[in-house]
Amino acid sequence: QVQLVESGGGLVQPGGSLRLSCVASRSISTFYAMGWYRQTPGEQRELVATQASGETKYRDSVKGRFTISADNAKNMVYLQMNSLKPEDTAVYYCYVFYNNRNYWGQGTQVTVSS
Repeated sequence: QVQLVESGGGLVQPGGSLRLSCVASRSISTFYAMGWYRQTPGEQRELVATQASGETKYRDSVKGRFTISADNAKNMVYLQMNSLKPEDTAVYYCYVFYNNRNYWGQGTQVTVSS
């Protein structure tokens, strides 16, 4: 079992920045993959950024603005979001793939609005 807890969401103006954090209940070095998804009402959850087997991938709309990183010592995964746009508004979920299944956090709301 893995527990994930996100934090760092909030309300930000267009062009602003936020850093999302996710703490895992076990060493992140044991995870095959980890990253962030987001979801808006009535839409499917979509991949934002992921790290797996040493490779990092981003969805096209966030490339150059978002950066995923991790701190093994703290069991933390981060998502630095810069130059935020209203279309980035969503609930953001941390996920990891461990022992042949996905684990999800509870989500944190990000709202980009003036």
